[in-house]
Amino acid sequence: MKDILATITTYREERGWTEYQLAEKSGLPQSTISSWYRKNMVPTIPSLEKICAAFGITLSQLFAEGDAPVSLTDSQKELLERWARLTEEQQAVVFALIDKM
Repeated sequence: MKDILATITTYREERGWTEYQLAEKSGLPQSTISSWYRKNMVPTIPSLEKICAAFGITLSQLFAEGDAPVSLTDSQKELLERWARLTEEQQAVVFALIDKM
């Protein structure tokens, strides 16, 4: 099984972020992030979603196997941020539109 905390650390360090900066960008308390490492805990899915949003990646990318983390362009990050704000119904409409193209 993939070491999620190590993956989070890799993404954070690639960006030159401290745990505090990750907390600020994700909206999670720094104490929560620190406790994951102290207690070797796996973060909850809602917490991972916030972490992924801060990194500009998807949960799939976070859990993807492979040595090289995926980097997103600014346009891809913006698209994912907008997608995350859509309701399930709106997402279905977008899929239907894409299928028609």
